[in-house]
Amino acid sequence: MVVTDKGQHRKAWLDVVQKGTGGWKKIVKAFGNDILLGSGEINRAHLGQIVFSDPSKRQLLNRLLAPHISWGIMWEIAKLWMKGCKVIILDIPLLFEIKMDRWTNPVIVVWVNPETQIQRLMSRDECSKEQAQSRVNAQLALDRKKSEADIVIDSSRSLDNTRQQFREVLRKVSEPLTWKERL
Repeated sequence: MVVTDKGQHRKAWLDVVQKGTGGWKKIVKAFGNDILLGSGEINRAHLGQIVFSDPSKRQLLNRLLAPHISWGIMWEIAKLWMKGCKVIILDIPLLFEIKMDRWTNPVIVVWVNPETQIQRLMSRDECSKEQAQSRVNAQLALDRKKSEADIVIDSSRSLDNTRQQFREVLRKVSEPLTWKERL
């Protein structure tokens, strides 16, 4: 999603599936009321268990939400551009799968070795190794994304090292474009 501050990625998901929205209605119609909390909001953990254990259901969810998510991203980009933002960073885990890489330049991939990726996911989501592996398997492999990237940030080392790499990339992409790059 469009990253402007911490929490924006979660906000973008919530905007698309907020109770009563088009995305919410499509999900409830496709997956039933069992995925709802008592408040009527979508139980993300339960929906995640369903879609990450069944590729066909994951594809269904992606088909249902892709138009809403893409429109939301483009709208946020347009608003930032109109405000005069020179650099807009998108955090889109499914960038290649939803073909948004066509609209981004440069494509920056934050890469980590598979073992570390699983450990970090288990820690972040408090899930089992099997659940983490299922989520990783649901996306294009990081090595494949790395091969498609214009710039790669290796986050296998320390957080400080990753931050330093990010600062360098941000400096690089913030430089004025050459005439060749403008064309």
